[in-house]
Amino acid sequence: METEVSPYTQMPFQFWTVVFFVYGAIAGSFLNVCIHRMPREMSIVKPRSHCPECKYSIPAVLNIPIFTWLWLGGKCANCNAAISARYFLVELLTGVAFMSCWLAFGDISVGIAIAYSILFGGLIVATFIDFEHFIIPDEITLGGIAAGFIASALVPALHGVEKAATGMEQSFYGIVVGGGLVYAILRLGKLMFGREQLELESGSRVVFSETDLFLPDEVRSYGEVFYRNSDTIRFRADRLETVDRCFWDVDVELSPRRLKIADQVFDPESVHFMEARTSEMILPREAMGLGDVKFMAAIGAFLGWNAVLFSLMLSAVIGSIIGVTLIVLGKREWSSRLPYGPYIALAAIVWMFAREDVLGLVLPK
Repeated sequence: METEVSPYTQMPFQFWTVVFFVYGAIAGSFLNVCIHRMPREMSIVKPRSHCPECKYSIPAVLNIPIFTWLWLGGKCANCNAAISARYFLVELLTGVAFMSCWLAFGDISVGIAIAYSILFGGLIVATFIDFEHFIIPDEITLGGIAAGFIASALVPALHGVEKAATGMEQSFYGIVVGGGLVYAILRLGKLMFGREQLELESGSRVVFSETDLFLPDEVRSYGEVFYRNSDTIRFRADRLETVDRCFWDVDVELSPRRLKIADQVFDPESVHFMEARTSEMILPREAMGLGDVKFMAAIGAFLGWNAVLFSLMLSAVIGSIIGVTLIVLGKREWSSRLPYGPYIALAAIVWMFAREDVLGLVLPK
């Protein structure tokens, strides 16, 4: 019986290596759009790519990945404004990522190489957005869950099986373990480390708007501060002003459903502005965000439940090492926020490319 020859095998392996790099760089150009626009809730389709300074619409001839940025010296062709090196870095990184997927898995399965390239692209977007904005958009996490489940049906070899149904089953287990386990850790972390105490200079000005909390050196949205209705901001105000009244030397508690000032209780929805003078404040906080929960579920959809366990453990080690190092170097405080998504992504990449070595260490023959 003759073995059917796939069309792609008619071309040299090295040819497809170049193709994966080129398509990766092109994909990286699109990922740059996602990184810039998704956290700002902008369309990733319209308008077309343009200079952020002069709004010059970039023609196709000046939108060649990697090459254009180098040729123009990292500047806009119209106004000469500097263009962030991130655009070049993401395009190059994505090209190398896609090429690496082909080199590592192309001779095993074209489907795996493509599926891993897609996953790698999502990891890159999530990493850059989380570093800058401390969020991972649902387009990446929920979209990744769906993409991983579909990929598992089309390429069951992702999970080391042959049947589509078994691949979907393994993907489902990965989603459940990834989302469920990390959510359980999130809740446990809330119970153990659910408060952040801020020490402020005496008489510091803190403003509560309808959507955000304005601290002396940062702004936090209420979406970041309040995870559940019982989460409460507590502080003692030397002076507290609302639109129509003023209070002196009072204890204040603010939750999504209640504002208590001394012994008076108000509906937070009816208080559109509040300014306080205080020297300390206790904020609710999460050990992890819901974005991390959905992100781990997406990784589980592609890689399975065992990859979730590995990624969870390794990301915790990486995050701890980096966090402690930054504290020792004086680059951050113990209470500072640390994006966790990038460490999950790095751990998942280690699993993708070194799975056999990892299993060999854990389960020696």
